[in-house]
Amino acid sequence: MDPFDRSTWTDFERAAARVLDALDPGDLVTYGEVAAEAGYPGAARAVGSLLRRGSGAGFPWWRVISSSGKLRVDHEAEQTRRLRAEGVGVHNGRVGPTRQPGR
Repeated sequence: MDPFDRSTWTDFERAAARVLDALDPGDLVTYGEVAAEAGYPGAARAVGSLLRRGSGAGFPWWRVISSSGKLRVDHEAEQTRRLRAEGVGVHNGRVGPTRQPGR
């Protein structure tokens, strides 16, 4: 299955994709915020699964963080680099408060 072929995606995946596609440079959201904005509160883990598939399936995965502000342990250096390039402060593998997409 091609992770970039959105025609085969579920309603949840398409809804989450719309939220992720709307993120601007410097925007930060949690997995739970993406799920809630997509209309699927409580589906934070499913957002993580979508982002892991196909190296993020073309989404700005580095803008999605845990609810505690922690970065992805497996890609912390790359996520830090990308976030700092967008003007986001990163300290000890964490970022500050998140901003809702579209606000």
